[in-house]
Amino acid sequence: MMSQRRYELSDFEWSVIAPLLPNKPRGVARVHDRRVLNGIYWRLRTGSPWADIPERYGPYTTCYNRFVRWGKLGVWDRLFDAVSKAYAGKVQMVDSSSIRVHQHGGNAKKGVRTTPALPLGTTLEAAAWGARVAG
Repeated sequence: MMSQRRYELSDFEWSVIAPLLPNKPRGVARVHDRRVLNGIYWRLRTGSPWADIPERYGPYTTCYNRFVRWGKLGVWDRLFDAVSKAYAGKVQMVDSSSIRVHQHGGNAKKGVRTTPALPLGTTLEAAAWGARVAG
């Protein structure tokens, strides 16, 4: 049993997920799936680069490769469906489709570029910057 840390799977979640994971042993012994999953979840929840995954989760390249491979195989969809069913609809997820933009961020016209305003008292005239003006 692993100690529960922030961003890690609970024992209940692991019991739901473990039977659904691909199990094709290759030449080299695999890093424990729960450890790798915790590393992937840590990265996704913190927004950190893959290389910043803590060493306790194994090599970051393993986490990244498994994340990509399982995405292509549809493993993530099966895992999310199983966990959602296990929680019987008591899990809520937030994505960009359910977040409303702040009132001050939603009024810009699309495709219009605006130049940032200069600070008060700033001018672009050469003389104001100590440059010699040709006379």
